[in-house]
Amino acid sequence: MKFIDESTIEVHAGKGGDGVASFRREKFIPFGGPDGGDGGRGGSIYAIADSNINTLIDYRYARIHRAKNGEKGRGADCYGRGADDIELRMPVGTVITDAESGEQIADLARHQQRALIARGGKGGIGNLHFKSSTNRTPRQFTRGDPGESRMLKLELKVLADVGLLGMPNAGKSTLIRAVSAAKPKVADYPFTTLHPNLGVVRANMNRSFVIADIPGLIEGAAEGAGLGHQFLRHLARTRLLLHLIDMAPLETDADPVRDARAIVAELRKYDEALYRKPRWLVLNKADLLDDDTREKLTTSVVRRLRWKGPVFVISAISGAGCNELVQAVMAYLDALPNAATPGGPHDRAAVTA
Repeated sequence: MKFIDESTIEVHAGKGGDGVASFRREKFIPFGGPDGGDGGRGGSIYAIADSNINTLIDYRYARIHRAKNGEKGRGADCYGRGADDIELRMPVGTVITDAESGEQIADLARHQQRALIARGGKGGIGNLHFKSSTNRTPRQFTRGDPGESRMLKLELKVLADVGLLGMPNAGKSTLIRAVSAAKPKVADYPFTTLHPNLGVVRANMNRSFVIADIPGLIEGAAEGAGLGHQFLRHLARTRLLLHLIDMAPLETDADPVRDARAIVAELRKYDEALYRKPRWLVLNKADLLDDDTREKLTTSVVRRLRWKGPVFVISAISGAGCNELVQAVMAYLDALPNAATPGGPHDRAAVTA
């Protein structure tokens, strides 16, 4: 299934039915009085979070959703029938905002969470309600209220505990294959990953966490280079970021420290809150270096970045160091409260672009 993480839709709630002016007419009852009923309520539109859906592809083509109008009131004290509500099922993690005002309407963070996105119109009042001792034959009634109409923007932010951050070809997809059952595409060229991948990492029989792999970020993404910032939203809900650095890049003139600083700069341009999340440094592809070169490069990277947080040296393709990383992440997540906490200076590199 094609992964779609954003869409724009129109929702039109139903109009309320009109009230009616009617009078009771029966044999031998010449002055029966008013008996006009109220109009029915227009149908509302709700968004429902569904954990069985993982993409917004249904709303890529079905962009207009209309609820039915309420029925008009009738005589003999008969009220009009209310219209059925419409439920739009969306992936857990969908954020719904008003496309015109930018106001957030709902954040569907839990399975079966229900949010009203367009309210149906209230039905009109029949003349039955206008009778009084001084107004025995009221002819007044009201029209039904119109339903809400909105243009809505849907954005899917995947729910994951840990996010992988790094340049293209840093080994993010290889790492998620090594520590989980997810099987994202892996190849020896950049931008292999074109959409986010989720994997469940099982630290032991009773404890696990979810890890997210997004397409690689490159310098200039804010100006549209590479895949841009369009996938960084999927790291917004994570509680920990793992910043992968390629220790053995293919290009001879590549500088891992320069690339790491570029990632940090792009992260800050996108969102200050995301920049402040806890980040750990993960030096990947250690299997391609001998022991002395690996140790010298690790020391150089940490010193030049002035990194104060945890550092892990791994080889995703061979699995070396991956279990230690998984256990450390699990212990860190277990120590956190249920809500994500902002990262402090000890959790991220003290670097500026």
